[in-house]
Amino acid sequence: MKNDECTIIISSNDGKIYQSVRKEKNGWMQTVTSNGNVHPMTAEQLLSHILPALAFGHATIKVVPDKGVKGV
Repeated sequence: MKNDECTIIISSNDGKIYQSVRKEKNGWMQTVTSNGNVHPMTAEQLLSHILPALAFGHATIKVVPDKGVKGV
């Protein structure tokens, strides 16, 4: 699976989804669930969102294959 064939979902430990991140043609795009705003982000910004959540156990990170991907 390639970067542009999946969506990264960041949620709280109780299952509330905070944001999703997807690789598009022109870079990574972050969608904030609370207000639906879409923002471009760099790979470094993506890591700065994911790594602290994993390190401190405050969130769950899920990688979901998009529909139409081989093997899904």
